[in-house]
Amino acid sequence: GLLISGQINADESVSLMPSGQQAYILLIEKEANYHQSINAKAELSLELTYSVSMKEGDMIVPLNSRPEFADQFEAKIYWLSKQDLLPGRAYILKAAGGKSEATISKLKYRLNKEDQQRIAANTLSDRQHGVGNIALTEAIIYDSYCVCNATGCFNLVDKFSGELVAKGEIHHGLRRASNVHWQALDIDKHSRANIKHQVPRVIWLTGLSGSGKSSIANFIENKLIAKTRHSYLLDGDNVRHGLNKDLGFTDVDRVENIRRIAETAKLMLDAGLIVITSFISPFKAEREMARSLFDKGEFIEVFVSASLEVCEKRDPKGLYKKARAGKIKNFTGLDSPYEPPQHPEIVVDTETLTVEQAADKVIDYLERLSE
Repeated sequence: GLLISGQINADESVSLMPSGQQAYILLIEKEANYHQSINAKAELSLELTYSVSMKEGDMIVPLNSRPEFADQFEAKIYWLSKQDLLPGRAYILKAAGGKSEATISKLKYRLNKEDQQRIAANTLSDRQHGVGNIALTEAIIYDSYCVCNATGCFNLVDKFSGELVAKGEIHHGLRRASNVHWQALDIDKHSRANIKHQVPRVIWLTGLSGSGKSSIANFIENKLIAKTRHSYLLDGDNVRHGLNKDLGFTDVDRVENIRRIAETAKLMLDAGLIVITSFISPFKAEREMARSLFDKGEFIEVFVSASLEVCEKRDPKGLYKKARAGKIKNFTGLDSPYEPPQHPEIVVDTETLTVEQAADKVIDYLERLSE
């Protein structure tokens, strides 16, 4: 492994992290030579008093200098991407002490470059920096950056492109969830689905405003009910009257909108239901985040395809007209991007299919899955 900081000595007692096991260093080998002590960054091998199994991100540390272990922390974030930071979006965090999917759960403030004054902000642009809370799906080993630079820094990379989007320095861990555990329950989603005699799924409709998502979703649910299936339809407009009434239409709010819907759909699937969601869900990253919450085969992405020109011509709610007049900002397809799915399970082209034909295509797919 790599000696990243400090000094290591033969005949020293050490702790293995995160397991906490203790061991004794018998030999230190570097470049085919044995050493009593090494105190520079180097690739080396250690012989311990007993054989241990370690994986990437595990550490060997002095007994009296153990690092922290947590899945939430506050950090300074240096943003490096042309695309703005979006709290709630999933990235990959890479650090000396481990690798994990990560989200910036809350951006506390941006720092002015000139005088480091705190400025209220909910996003960061290229070359801006600020302080926020980061939540991980897997805990990592770390030190505060002021204690040890090598174990207190990290990189954030885009999940799909691999682009380095940010560098960071860990301030301290957050232990708000340390006493929150999963409660074991006797009844699971399979038991709930079995009494309904169905396989729970999430049918995720995505497409531009005016593409026909809501109409198709409504037809799908009618056809499911006719087959005595237990279902629930989550519609983009309807949830903004309650669950998401506090959210607007900025990119940051759109990310949070989809996060809440995905978690709600997961709970409904856990109840044994067939869930239909009808949302523009414009960003690939958030749709993939939603997919990642479900087991293989449970999430069915349906791309409701229609050109911007056709959707604008339909304009059933008059939204395109208002957006063109400057009365609606951040309108998908005009001044906010839509990222079409690359590999959806189903594509329905509403320029050539009727609403009922599109719904039938989805129902046929579901029935083939159940065969």
